[in-house]
Amino acid sequence: MHEEALLDPHEEQAYRLLVGLSVARAADLAEVAKLTQPDAHEVLQRLQAKGLVAVQPGDDPVFRPLPPDVALGTTLLRRQESLESARQTVAALSEEFRASAGRRDAHHLVEVLVGAEALRERLRDLQESAREEILWFCRANPLAMQGAENTEEYGALSRGVRYRAIYERALLETPGELDTIAEGVSWGEEARTLPTLPVRLAIVDRATAVCPLVRDEELGIGQPTAAVINRGQLLDALLALFETHWEAATPVRLQSDQDEVVEGLDDSERFLLSLMVAGVPDKSIASQLGISRRTVQRRLDRMMALAGVDTRTGLAFQAAKRKWL
Repeated sequence: MHEEALLDPHEEQAYRLLVGLSVARAADLAEVAKLTQPDAHEVLQRLQAKGLVAVQPGDDPVFRPLPPDVALGTTLLRRQESLESARQTVAALSEEFRASAGRRDAHHLVEVLVGAEALRERLRDLQESAREEILWFCRANPLAMQGAENTEEYGALSRGVRYRAIYERALLETPGELDTIAEGVSWGEEARTLPTLPVRLAIVDRATAVCPLVRDEELGIGQPTAAVINRGQLLDALLALFETHWEAATPVRLQSDQDEVVEGLDDSERFLLSLMVAGVPDKSIASQLGISRRTVQRRLDRMMALAGVDTRTGLAFQAAKRKWL
């Protein structure tokens, strides 16, 4: 909607001249404004209609200026109220547009990948483009990429990308997986473990998530599918899900930090302890570490003696209290 100016250029010039003259007839204004007398009379009448000029009637009327704040204040107030109403209308329309766009363009927020190869390639591309952080839920029986195949992780870690991975306990018991995890941790990965995880999940730079759509019991039916989820409330929910599980997970420690001294424990014992606390059976620990079950038990007995306890539950408690893990 077009709003007219309070005064057009001719009216503004005429008013300014009239203020300088104090009072004037049309002929006086015509002379100083270099207008014809009819044009001067017309502009004075317009100023009178807007409340800016008072007129003394007669055969040759005399005009005098009136205060502009009184004359134009009401007009300005009406326009301000109209502008505020228009602003509120624009805000309401914008909100409706955003809500509609979110529904209309939902396909931009979620993309569906079909096939293990497509999923594997997207995971590789996302890791190669990562700049800050990658989060993983690593369940047993990987869907598209075995841990040993994920060589992009090392490149990202070398660029300074932070990796936080939570491994399902059953994955730690899979032959060869602990070696792969140990390699990632040696490069800087932060690893933790839980008995079970709700979904498979990868989140890159808190901007993009990849989450398979098929439940484990249906993996053999057709090709695997996964959702690529961009910024939005669904991604926020997945981030919250990861952080909740991260807080509850048990750290998997393979070596001591450079500035950290762990009383009486070497790196291999610390690793063994982290597996025990995570609930990995002695047989699986022995198999993964290439030692006998008796050696596992003997090392745990030594750590219990060091902690001053006689049960594994007590050892887990002391490990947490003494910050061994």
